[in-house]
Amino acid sequence: MIKVGVVGGTGYTGVELLRLLAGHPAARVVGVTSRKEAGMRVDQLFHNLRGYVDLSFSSPDEAGLTECDVVFFATPNGVAMHEARGLLDAGVRVIDLAADFRLRDVAEWEKWYGMTHASPDLVAEAVYGLPEMNRAAIAGARLVANPGCYPTAVQLGFLPLIEAGLVDAGALIADCKSGVSGAGRKGEIGGLLAEVGDSFKAYGVGGHRHLPEIRQGLSRMRNAATGLTFVPHLTPMIRGIHATLYARLTAEVDLQTLFEARYHDEAFVDVMPAGSTPETRSVRGANLCRVAVHRPQGGDTVVVLSVIDNLVKGAAGQAVQNMNLMFGLAESTGLTGVPLLP
Repeated sequence: MIKVGVVGGTGYTGVELLRLLAGHPAARVVGVTSRKEAGMRVDQLFHNLRGYVDLSFSSPDEAGLTECDVVFFATPNGVAMHEARGLLDAGVRVIDLAADFRLRDVAEWEKWYGMTHASPDLVAEAVYGLPEMNRAAIAGARLVANPGCYPTAVQLGFLPLIEAGLVDAGALIADCKSGVSGAGRKGEIGGLLAEVGDSFKAYGVGGHRHLPEIRQGLSRMRNAATGLTFVPHLTPMIRGIHATLYARLTAEVDLQTLFEARYHDEAFVDVMPAGSTPETRSVRGANLCRVAVHRPQGGDTVVVLSVIDNLVKGAAGQAVQNMNLMFGLAESTGLTGVPLLP
């Protein structure tokens, strides 16, 4: 049984991680930390976990994290980079769900996140945790940087096209929409129902923190720089990301066959039938990316539709998928739940 610790278990990503781990047949959560809620029962804060998680929040010093086999950081950016080294030195594997180890260029990370990186040497060691790209490296990793939600949907949508060298990689467009849970569990005016309900808006048009992460991933696919315009939007729903991706074709190809072949053996990427338009609600609660590929009017523009649950395949579910790989388990262990509908 894998002994699991969760640092920062009071946010939406944290509770989703605990929900998934509660049903995992080969993992047992032995410690959940929160400085603010130390001493409170986990199921007192999150009633959905009553009968499934019999633990109280602990301070980090009292959680016994060095006795765990793996520790997940479901914390704000800037926390794991200070605490990961001690756990790694103790032989604990670490999966960071924040952005501390995602960008290989430390100076770029410091520019976008506005702080000095505390462990630049660990950045060089960390493996980017997108299994559909880095499966073998993840399996042997001590430290995994779990991808962001937008980057997961965008990279999985573009991957077959860029790997095959079939599009102009200097002029890609990602037009993305997210539910409000992507902003985290905190009290801010911008997240109030009266602010987001019956409305729709773009944000971060001049630059979003996920932009360099997406560009880095797309550039790795082709071993060359990639041009990307990325515009995120906030939608009046709780969960879900819908990425509408545009690229110009540079060669003739059967797009449906290309996508189906690339993802044929991927348990968590569903290539939908030709002409489909996937809905965010079709992946709610599941570690699944559904994609559909279109070529409007037979022109030279390809449109890819990619949907995920931002809290599952975009965060906690992908983290559990990475844990499974790190410990030699079947990748789908604990992640076979059917999406919720309606």
